[in-house]
Amino acid sequence: MGLDDDIAILAAAPLFSFMARDALRLLSFAAERRSLTPGDVLFARNERSDGGYVVMSGTVELAPRGAGAEPVRVGRSALIGQMALFLRGERPTDAHAVTAAEVVRITPTLMRRVLEEFPDAAEAIHAALHDDLGTLIEDLDGVRARIDAI
Repeated sequence: MGLDDDIAILAAAPLFSFMARDALRLLSFAAERRSLTPGDVLFARNERSDGGYVVMSGTVELAPRGAGAEPVRVGRSALIGQMALFLRGERPTDAHAVTAAEVVRITPTLMRRVLEEFPDAAEAIHAALHDDLGTLIEDLDGVRARIDAI
């Protein structure tokens, strides 16, 4: 894969679509690449997070917690661990390769560097996260209303 391909894949990932080409170039150069074979573990539930991942090729499966929950399969341009781009914590799920896959890891340190060097991207990402949080709050208010009605 060439640089233009990498930039196109990153640009299609959630949050990164707000970034200019130069910011995506920096991410592409500075992010750590990892190749996975089918069955390889990307990370395990409760493991300390070390950044988010963008799937460059292949398929990765996320095994959710909770009985009866179906695994989620993601592919090219999927962003795994959005919050881990900004802060460290524990992984809420297991992730493993279903097919041969390539991912890039974007650490909070790298993300902070990109946002400092490209303030327009930082503002756009802030707005997107603000909107996501507003939607979550509205959804939780709806759940509370249904519970209160019971």
